Amino acid sequence: MTALDDATVGRLVASAPNGAELTVPTYDRARLTTGIVHLGVGGFHRAHQAMYLDRLMAEGKAMDWAICGVGVLPGDARMRDALAAQDGLYTMVLKHPDGRLEARVIGSIKEYLLAPDDPEAVLEKMASPEVRIVSLTVTEGGYNIHHVTAEFDLDNPAVSADLADGAVPTTTFGLVTEALRRRRERGVPPFTVMSCDNIQGNGGVARRAFTTFARVKDAELAAWIEDNVAFPSSMVDRITPVTTDADRAMVATRFGIDDAWPVVAEPFEQWALEDSFPTGRPPFEDAGVQVVADVEPYELMKLRLLNASHQALCYVGYLAGYRYAHEVAERDVFARFLLGYMDAEGTPTLEPVPGIDLDLYKRTLIERFANPHVADTLARLCAESSDRIPKWLLPVVRHHLATGGPIEHAALVVASWARYDEGVDEAGEPIEIVDRLADRLHQAALAQRTDPLAFLRDRELFGDLVDDERFTAAYTAALASLHEKGALATVEALVARS
Repeated sequence: MTALDDATVGRLVASAPNGAELTVPTYDRARLTTGIVHLGVGGFHRAHQAMYLDRLMAEGKAMDWAICGVGVLPGDARMRDALAAQDGLYTMVLKHPDGRLEARVIGSIKEYLLAPDDPEAVLEKMASPEVRIVSLTVTEGGYNIHHVTAEFDLDNPAVSADLADGAVPTTTFGLVTEALRRRRERGVPPFTVMSCDNIQGNGGVARRAFTTFARVKDAELAAWIEDNVAFPSSMVDRITPVTTDADRAMVATRFGIDDAWPVVAEPFEQWALEDSFPTGRPPFEDAGVQVVADVEPYELMKLRLLNASHQALCYVGYLAGYRYAHEVAERDVFARFLLGYMDAEGTPTLEPVPGIDLDLYKRTLIERFANPHVADTLARLCAESSDRIPKWLLPVVRHHLATGGPIEHAALVVASWARYDEGVDEAGEPIEIVDRLADRLHQAALAQRTDPLAFLRDRELFGDLVDDERFTAAYTAALASLHEKGALATVEALVARS
């Protein structure tokens, strides 16, 4: 087994076990210069944006667009340490449905900085003229937007602290705003802020968050940001499970690489990106990115079909005793439930998507969910639901309530979330609720045994849905069935009715 770093990467293919499908960087990484600072270097970024850049570099392109990763949270020290020991290199393994493993060592991350250790180093890196893009994967909740008002939450304690005079920034908003202030002061053109998170209109959301923060901090700077900084929207897609010790062992035995933090992913990839980069960008289209004028049709397709379908399978599947997405999706009744939601409720809310066959796309989604080798956990899909359901599924519900369309599938999804947050599955096994609102959600879920609408009364999450008799009728019927008959029987009954 070979340690992974710049000194060994050139020998990896020759030393890999026979039959290993492995690609490594053949370009000169010493020639790379940083053009992108990325905040939030996790598994998805490393299997997606960093992979696309590595693909370009393998063709001798984008050599001045290497990535400087930035960790904003103290817990990001783990990623710092892993990448530092490996000169920024890591292994990406694609798990094909037939069991084939395809590995690629990614070399596009040139450096990594941890903001809590040295915020000044992060600020100066972002302020440097060579950096022309600051990109983000900070999760849906990382934009600090209120669920119901859709306004930036200025009462967030970390944000309030960053807004204080003379504060050393600790949040994404404080760091980016201060870096832009320095560029403006020095006459350096602003970088483009590129969101790569699963949020509808993520560019607009990012613009609203950063300009609101800046307006409170410095109104003149905020006006300059509004006039000069581009916030392109994007739609990103690749299922990327959390890396496990078993994945590390697989990389070691199958490919002969000692990698502290590899990343595993499905073969499917998609990135639709709005072409709005005043200070330039890599030739992403040469790497397979759909560079388009309008991202919205693509992002709505993904949010309301893929993301919402993940929520449709995860709660009922977990309650019924399954722990992996493929275990649920490979069962015919659950696959029919997902297709029923997509066909009857999700798809009617979409406009045509240029270049996409929606029927093929939906069938492909079921195949992707059922890939047993990805082993995507239901616990991962169930996490942070309070940031997901309001953005991904509730717009579908409101569309059909306004137009008289069907809502039964979506109502069951919301009810299954409420039942999941009771904290115990149908076999009596405890459920760990991973959500920033976990305590509040759990208490509301416990109350629904005597008050069926208790979970739905949270207006911060659900707005006025609790006042809509058509939705509450479907929701309470689904919740009662989950309590009395269980998830599988409830899904079977809905599929039979449909």
